[in-house]
Amino acid sequence: MLLSRSQSQFVTGGVRAAGLRGKITRGVQRSRAVSKMTISQLSQDELKKEAAWKAVEYVKSGMVLGLGTGSTAAFAVARIGELMKEGTLKDIVGVPTSIRTYEQAKSLGIPLATLDEQPKLDLAIDGADEVDPALNVVKGRGGALLREKMVEMSSDKFVCIVDETKLVSALGGSQDAMPVEIVQFCWKYNLERLQNLPEVAGCDAKLRMDGENPYVTDNSNYIVDLYFKTPIKDAHAAAKAISSLEGVVDHGLFMDMVDVCIIAKGDGVVVQTK
Repeated sequence: MLLSRSQSQFVTGGVRAAGLRGKITRGVQRSRAVSKMTISQLSQDELKKEAAWKAVEYVKSGMVLGLGTGSTAAFAVARIGELMKEGTLKDIVGVPTSIRTYEQAKSLGIPLATLDEQPKLDLAIDGADEVDPALNVVKGRGGALLREKMVEMSSDKFVCIVDETKLVSALGGSQDAMPVEIVQFCWKYNLERLQNLPEVAGCDAKLRMDGENPYVTDNSNYIVDLYFKTPIKDAHAAAKAISSLEGVVDHGLFMDMVDVCIIAKGDGVVVQTK
């Protein structure tokens, strides 16, 4: 069981997470559109679940596990809890990467700890927002990038689970957010420095918002999201340059960290290794 000290440490780290022939009516068309979206979503969720269950095959009794954050990782956490309840897995200790995952794992009866108690992990299972051919990934659009990177860097093996929409030719290729966690102090100063960094030239830097207020991470920091019109030319150089800026806590470029990537595709699950 997680000691009250660990619970306090973990939780207080954060503040505050869808044709017939002939004429048919618009109402029927809308109904069919909703139906198709629901079927598509269920199909995608089933694929994510299949990938997550495949990842859990790497879990053995007695392991200390990094528990990821996000919709795909949640299936893995649920499966681990199910196998523990059945008695198939025993003596598991989980190290969550977010308050959201902490709450899910706790509700499933998974014993939990922090890196203070368990600094060396056997395995981490987590999702990603982008995956390149070398299995470098972008993570953190859910806001948990710092804890995710800390936990996954402490793991002997990192198994990443994604669906095929996350595959890119190069990082930044999805033209969606590449997050950078920064301190709140003088955030505009750091946003402008990120915007003008040569290694990410051409990006558009935006402060992540939560309604009318800045989004605040589990660690009481802000996030600046970088948007790229074209892929990052040298992601390793970009990662190093971003990390060199004072006021940057960490970034969503997870370079040379993934050992196994499990990809849910429309025709099944594919396992890629380095």
